[in-house]
Amino acid sequence: MTMTVTVLGTAAPAPLPGRPCSGYLLRAGERSVWVDAGFGTLAALRAHADPAALDAVWISHLHADHCADLVAAFYALCYGGLEAAGPIPVYAPAGLAGRLAGFFGRPDTAFLKDTFAFHDLHEGHRVDLGGLVLTAHAVVHDVEAYALRARHGGRTLAYSGDSAPCPGLVAAARGADLLLCEADHDAPPAGQERAHLTPEEAAAAAAEAGAARLVLTHTGPSLTPEAAASRASAALGRPVAHAREDRTLRV
Repeated sequence: MTMTVTVLGTAAPAPLPGRPCSGYLLRAGERSVWVDAGFGTLAALRAHADPAALDAVWISHLHADHCADLVAAFYALCYGGLEAAGPIPVYAPAGLAGRLAGFFGRPDTAFLKDTFAFHDLHEGHRVDLGGLVLTAHAVVHDVEAYALRARHGGRTLAYSGDSAPCPGLVAAARGADLLLCEADHDAPPAGQERAHLTPEEAAAAAAEAGAARLVLTHTGPSLTPEAAASRASAALGRPVAHAREDRTLRV
């Protein structure tokens, strides 16, 4: 009944050497889900799993550093020797198919249907993949965005995606065994719309939600992962880790 999450990439907003953008491999029992598909994460995914055997892809929002490697996945599945049994379900905010089609200069999306089956996320969207239950919680970002709550065998993983402080994030993380949470901002940007969290705000969300463990990810260029984790730990009053590429976390 084990649930694990393998870190494929954590960088923001662009990949770094050895550090792809946002991407994670969620495994529970016999099920596997690619959660976010940022730049460089397909290659990282292939080191751990066969993309053609995925049960689903889950995309938190449509910024390229969270979804652009679906273009690479399309090439791999169509021309790169990977053979899926059928279209891979992709759960994402509305419009993803059109964005992928635009990369190919196509006005229609029909050519994608044999590779990906797109499902538009909404608040409370629930998917049951044979006992691995995925639920979407709308969060505040500068585009439509969803945190993920994944439950299997009595264990719960919460993943923030990109989010400013908001009730939706706390709802997704309520009582979670592990909260994998972004900490993109060094400080709240003055006079700007909020779209991300500071390390202290990630800690506050974990405390309010009663999450058992907090692991930070998606730290922006003004923060090191180590500094972000140290600041969150001081705010939360207990150890906080940061996500590392190729590391597998047990939920």
